[in-house]
Amino acid sequence: MFTGSEVLTTAQMRAMEAKAIASGRVTGLELMERAGAAVVAAMIRKWPEYQDHPSGHPHRAIVLCGPGNNGGDGFVVARLLAEKGWEVRVKLLGGADRLPPDARANHDRWRAMGSVNPIMPDVGECYQAEVLVDALFGIGLTRPLASNLRGVFDGIHEAVHNMLSGPRGLGVDHVVAVDVPSGLCAESGRLLAEDDLTVWGADLTVTFDSLKPGHLLADGPDLCREVVVADIGLPGSPEGPRVRRLVRGEITKHGGHKYDHGHALILAGSSGHGGAARLSARAALRVGTGLVTICPRQSALSDHVRPPDALMLRPVDTARDLGALLEDKRISALCLGPGCGVERADGLLDALLGSGCAAVLDADALTALSRRQDPFASLPKNCVLTPHMGEFARLFPDLAERLKATPTQGPAYSKLDAARDAAARCGVAVLLKGPDTVIAAPEGRARIHSAFDIPWLATAGAGDVLAGIITGLLARGFEPLDAASLGALIHAQAARLFGPGLIADDLPDLIPAVLRASQKSQSSSSVATALPMT
Repeated sequence: MFTGSEVLTTAQMRAMEAKAIASGRVTGLELMERAGAAVVAAMIRKWPEYQDHPSGHPHRAIVLCGPGNNGGDGFVVARLLAEKGWEVRVKLLGGADRLPPDARANHDRWRAMGSVNPIMPDVGECYQAEVLVDALFGIGLTRPLASNLRGVFDGIHEAVHNMLSGPRGLGVDHVVAVDVPSGLCAESGRLLAEDDLTVWGADLTVTFDSLKPGHLLADGPDLCREVVVADIGLPGSPEGPRVRRLVRGEITKHGGHKYDHGHALILAGSSGHGGAARLSARAALRVGTGLVTICPRQSALSDHVRPPDALMLRPVDTARDLGALLEDKRISALCLGPGCGVERADGLLDALLGSGCAAVLDADALTALSRRQDPFASLPKNCVLTPHMGEFARLFPDLAERLKATPTQGPAYSKLDAARDAAARCGVAVLLKGPDTVIAAPEGRARIHSAFDIPWLATAGAGDVLAGIITGLLARGFEPLDAASLGALIHAQAARLFGPGLIADDLPDLIPAVLRASQKSQSSSSVATALPMT
């Protein structure tokens, strides 16, 4: 589980490094040395048995170095492991004369200790070691891995999956990636490989200063697995502390009347279809909204005469009814879509659009919106759209196609790019759902929320609960980006608390435990997954 912190693109990371070097505070060689040392330290923390050496049997490592500075990090790793008594083999892709200056310097330092053998791109090899260090490409990969690397990659894949691995077996126990596993686009989490080239991933991925989008998006979590963010002495982010404070306790109420904490409307549908709206309403209550009113058709009122009794009821049959209700300026947010029905949602949209009220548009409301000739006209600025990928494709078909297309170069078009482009186009915040949820604001701010560790959250009604949490936070006065980000975090942590077997009905009643935990935590590690992107 990732902590709340800043996520940097490759360009931002390189700019930070260049600024630090230009200031004279650190040299490129010093940063490379720190990076290599961080990789070795992370390896030994994860596998403490590598601290000591079996009698007469030194630990064995293979370090694969690429043609850029990632390869330079690999040479440092090789040297430091050898100094600890490891038996190390180093292989280089490309010629030493083509290495960047700092990488070449570390190549030469290693050559004073051991040999460097070439990686023959079109030749397979049997790998035999406890640890294979992947320092081939890292975050610098911008074009698909060539198919002539198939022999190299197939050999590594075979070694990783060989049951006779270990210090004397024909295979490797563990793969450690420097920055990202080779073949993974650090910007998008998508694979950059020709044809069906096998990419093996890593048991441990060590990156520097901050996470990159590719660690959190698409195939990234599956291939990176455990990610360690190592501090190599670069300047910190001003955004990170603000997000951690938000996680710790700013959602706590501080006195006041119930109306001081917002009044949310949840628009429900016809008789027999009220379950989704009730899930949203219960979630809005639990997240601290002062009042929550559920608004079904008049004919469906009796469906909602049941607990929780704190839910208020008000019939809404037409857009005129909703418009009259929204004249009460104490109503601070509404949710339209869950279980509402597409036709009903379409009929109520005009009243909402004319009111300027903060709103979450979800499910049927998104489908209704996508059918309009000008779907984004007059959307309230304090609105949040919460599509899954199918709904996103209906609203933004061209962006969905770009996201679906096989990347031909890096950085590949990512889910982060798609959410940002969508938010800019429609002028409101967009939460693009999935295990890698991305929340983006129209001006470009964005946050990534990783929930790959909770597959049981993929259950009917879970999205309705998320819509209700966000609506409640909007009603309480949170800005759309913060409401959606914090809502995604609370939603996921409630699912983590319950564990496998979760159904959506369980989620609202777990929200108070999440809020209590966030108040007690002095770091965001127990509840963090919402990450800013500037």
